[in-house]
Amino acid sequence: MTDLPLVEALPMTPTVDPDRFRSLMSTFPSGVAVVTVTDPDGSPRGMTCSSVCSVTLDPPTLLVCARSLSPTLHAMLKTAQFTVNLLHAHARDTAELFASGAADRFDRVRWSARPAYGGPHLVEESHSVADCRVARTVEAGDHVVVFGEVYGIERCAPAVPLLYGLRAYSSWRPGTEPS
Repeated sequence: MTDLPLVEALPMTPTVDPDRFRSLMSTFPSGVAVVTVTDPDGSPRGMTCSSVCSVTLDPPTLLVCARSLSPTLHAMLKTAQFTVNLLHAHARDTAELFASGAADRFDRVRWSARPAYGGPHLVEESHSVADCRVARTVEAGDHVVVFGEVYGIERCAPAVPLLYGLRAYSSWRPGTEPS
């Protein structure tokens, strides 16, 4: 590994208002995922997450961001594993359900769990699923960035992803031009 030189930080200026920042980020569409984990007591936990991205291919690693107070995050940290369910274009209701915080969310969708999984798989709602081991965490404001080393992948349906941007859900089909 190469040691990179540290760059001297510029003087701090006041940060922008959180609402302005939220407005800025709403213009950047992203895929939608439901991050799941099985709590040590056996209870499934899950949350909708659009803060998911790849980090490195070797080892295969992705990251997710979760609120510091999230029960899903706390279960991820206790079990040191999780699953990222990448939702397909027809899974908007599931995205909204897992964003709502409804206590009965796992009673309202079909899911499967096996000992080898990082968390429940939402196979009917996902185009792809990645099982991950927690490799590292970084606290960032009111969130925690969780780096997950991917140890399993399942392809569930044709990859037509559900997207979220401009405060609305949409989808994108490869080979189509934007309107």
